[in-house]
Amino acid sequence: MNPTLIALTGFVSWSLCLLVLMEVMRSRLVLSGAVPANGFDPGNSSLSPFMQRLARAHANCVEGLPVFGALMLIAVISGRSAVTDPLAFVFLAMRIAQSLIHLGSLSARAVMLRFSAFAVQMAIAVYWAVRLLAT
Repeated sequence: MNPTLIALTGFVSWSLCLLVLMEVMRSRLVLSGAVPANGFDPGNSSLSPFMQRLARAHANCVEGLPVFGALMLIAVISGRSAVTDPLAFVFLAMRIAQSLIHLGSLSARAVMLRFSAFAVQMAIAVYWAVRLLAT
């Protein structure tokens, strides 16, 4: 696999890891009787701040996957992964950093760092889109 496909697989796998963690934690709460099986809302608003951040970090991944993932797939399918390969691992690292920062804190500094990681991802995606559209 080329770097773009590895990074895309990493992005999907990271999203899956966050989902599995959330479901393991929710299952534990249900099995212990702390929360009824129908007691969860999508944002975990009635649960701990960490569970709320986990739900949001997972949602961030799911929200970004169609845009970022599509650019990566377009590059590979069109035989132009030379456009995405050089920054694919940077993109993935920034995605994981964004999630980890989100899980760790909501302090002003953490929010700035999280936004910075997202801004790098957006800049990479814009660069990829422009390059892929160029003939």
